[in-house]
Amino acid sequence: MTGRLEGKVVLVTGAARGLGRAYSEHVAAEGGLVVAGDVADCSATVDAVRAAGGEVIGVALDVTDQSSCDAAVDVARHSFGGLDGLVNNAALYAGLSSGPFDRIDPAEWEATMRVNVTGVFQMCRAAVAPMRERETAAIVNISSLAAVYGLPNALHYTTSKAAVIGLTRGLARELGRYWIRVNAVAPSAVLTEGTEAFFGEGRDRALGVIAGQQSLRRNLETSDLTGTIIHLLSDESRFVTAQTLLVDGGTVAT
Repeated sequence: MTGRLEGKVVLVTGAARGLGRAYSEHVAAEGGLVVAGDVADCSATVDAVRAAGGEVIGVALDVTDQSSCDAAVDVARHSFGGLDGLVNNAALYAGLSSGPFDRIDPAEWEATMRVNVTGVFQMCRAAVAPMRERETAAIVNISSLAAVYGLPNALHYTTSKAAVIGLTRGLARELGRYWIRVNAVAPSAVLTEGTEAFFGEGRDRALGVIAGQQSLRRNLETSDLTGTIIHLLSDESRFVTAQTLLVDGGTVAT
């Protein structure tokens, strides 16, 4: 039995750890050929994928630099023959400060937008040319429940992830003529190193509040998201585009 992504070339950004590593591993497990990119060292991700029998290439990737985005896509083309999927996962999150919006450092605001919004734009810009050569292709942008819920004391992060949803919908309308599907995934807080760093000493309390507002009352693990990502990259979702899927355990309280 072949995997759902058999032979498809997928580039994952922010792949050095956490969700990006999990996405890379699961794409490979479904038969995909992975290009794992990050500003950090991706060797651990590469080792994990190869140890499981998958095919992967690690690349240095700074999504704020268009030439770096172009170079990562060129690796996919030259090494694997093209590009079928892109997972825009790279984002500033773990190191962001939290607090009232009028105390956010303007430099931190700009950096957040540069990575979380412009980075997605630039990766899409790099990926579109080889994707047009495919019969169909898929872009999956990682947003956040923060964008639709309105996470307080993190306006820079919340705003950036809301922009990702707008970018997704607009780009889907532009790229539909080429059968390039563009969707977003908006998860609740996921149990990763990044979430632990973001909430700091208040982690347990914050995660408890978040889980308590969900219909499914536990916090998300990386494995709760990977199935949705694979679905959106695969031909199973061949007529799904411009959507934002909330993977949030059914958040119901405000």
